[in-house]
Amino acid sequence: MTIDEIIAFVEDLEGVLAVRPAPGDGSPEISWGDTFFYYAPGGVMPAATQPFATIVTKDCPGDERSRLDRPDTFRVNVAAGKQSFSDWTGHAPREPAHDDDPGIGDAVIAHPVYGSAGWLAVVNPGRRTDGAVRVLLREAHHRARARHERRAGSTPG
Repeated sequence: MTIDEIIAFVEDLEGVLAVRPAPGDGSPEISWGDTFFYYAPGGVMPAATQPFATIVTKDCPGDERSRLDRPDTFRVNVAAGKQSFSDWTGHAPREPAHDDDPGIGDAVIAHPVYGSAGWLAVVNPGRRTDGAVRVLLREAHHRARARHERRAGSTPG
């Protein structure tokens, strides 16, 4: 899967806003080139909401173990939730992770920084993980939509 294929797949899901920070848009330089996916049916960046998935294209401070500084390397990150995280990793998010190599390609692993929050990651998704990445992204989108609908239903007026 390429970055463009992943972006197109997620943008085809209902109500998705893909935010792609770039020079000149006021975003921090560290985010340039990355993509953040939100459930935002109105097309407006939701306040105080985390993305349900991201694509990162470079190492960030404190998150260098995936070695995204290699040529043509990127990582898809997905808010998988506790159950899906446990299904994929064999342990709960807050339990100690196995010694997976966070730089391994085409494998579903616990996110090297946000695994304890139920996030999964795939560096350079390929044939082995194409289907899994699509399923995880659909599930994360579904959970983000459900959260949005709960919040909208609990708003007065």
